[in-house]
Amino acid sequence: MNSGSVCPVCLTPIPAAHETVGDETFLVKTCPDHGEFRTVVWRGEPSFSSWARDKVPSGPKTPFTSVDKGCPLDCGLCEAHRQHTCTALIEVTWRCDLGCPVCFASSGAKASPDPCPDDIGRLFDRVERASGFCNIQLSGGEPTVREDLPDLIRMGKDKGFPFIQLNTNGLRLAREKGYAVRLAEAGLDSVFLQFDGTDDSVYRTLRGRPLIADKLAALDALAEAGVGVILVPTVVPGVNDHELGNILRLAVDRSPVVRGVHFQPVSYFGRYPSPPGDGERITLPEIMRGLEAQTSGLLRASDFSPPGCEHAYCSFHANYVVTETGGLTRLSAGSKCGCAPRPASEGADAAKTFVKRQWARPGRELPMDFGQPAEAGPTDELDAFIRRAATHTLAVSAMAFQDCWTLDLDRLKGCCIHEVSPDGRLIPFCAYNLTSMDGETLYRGKCDGIAVP
Repeated sequence: MNSGSVCPVCLTPIPAAHETVGDETFLVKTCPDHGEFRTVVWRGEPSFSSWARDKVPSGPKTPFTSVDKGCPLDCGLCEAHRQHTCTALIEVTWRCDLGCPVCFASSGAKASPDPCPDDIGRLFDRVERASGFCNIQLSGGEPTVREDLPDLIRMGKDKGFPFIQLNTNGLRLAREKGYAVRLAEAGLDSVFLQFDGTDDSVYRTLRGRPLIADKLAALDALAEAGVGVILVPTVVPGVNDHELGNILRLAVDRSPVVRGVHFQPVSYFGRYPSPPGDGERITLPEIMRGLEAQTSGLLRASDFSPPGCEHAYCSFHANYVVTETGGLTRLSAGSKCGCAPRPASEGADAAKTFVKRQWARPGRELPMDFGQPAEAGPTDELDAFIRRAATHTLAVSAMAFQDCWTLDLDRLKGCCIHEVSPDGRLIPFCAYNLTSMDGETLYRGKCDGIAVP
């Protein structure tokens, strides 16, 4: 299957193709100046070909840039982008109180000054102009280092954004009594909590210090505040890929405050003089199968489906009800088989609705578009199931972010998760965070200043 990508050395757009050998699929590309690159992107069942889904494009409401140099050099969003914004990320700081080796934002002690509230207000306005009132994630850096974070949450709600989520390492939530309640009172709906494992050895490797006590304390604080939590593990082969089952069991035990687990296979950003080996990568089907194996069948790899919003090869998802005995009952995907191409706008709308209803604090209604349980029983059992589903649903998903070796321009054009750059452009997440082998960025750090709406 032919596509396009970039050269990992110079980031020049070049042709690329997917090649399947046995049960492995590789992205293969050749730069005329820097040679061939071959990287594994899919391993095993479900097969690469069976996971494909066509969609009818749904472009941005208001493109801010025109097609000139071609993807991925015209981001803003440009007129040729195939998916409008589902979630917009606004980075409210580039400071951080951790020094993680694994970091999209390369945050640290040399961070630039925080954007002022007026600038952040203009970014909210740019999002509304570009895509309407989509879901917002406040990110960084570590957003909780800002003392005015409650005011920024309140600002977003006052401007009309219905769902505001915080992306955080959880340290301040764990250590400052009442902080989670303050954020909830400001209007915070959900927390995307960095959560790489249940053992401190994992945190020492990935985050530089033991953190499990802080993670659990943050969960306690968010439960008290009534804020829904999504656990977000970065999965690194040989470090925490054996922890998939343990993380899921903890999510089940912590239901209903934990609303989901969102696994992220490691991607490689920053300086890499030599390409990461294929053994340093874990693919979506490996996580699906790993979850089944490590939970002794608590869930099955066959439960998972391609996304309705972003490109099929970007993610997987399944939705469950946590039973009173600590089991999982899968919720069906409804009657949409996915065999015929569906409008990308339909998937985006469903995704935004799902996130608002599932990832926020527990509600009183069965989330929309879930259909019936996979095995509905007699009426009294079904009634009990629906009552349980009102508070104890759990979403299990994963998203494979792309780096300079794995970037597929077809996937990028279908991206619905967009960073709001400091100059007000909306840029697909993987393009904004892309770096060459020597650490040169395509967009991050090169979009200074606030554009006039």
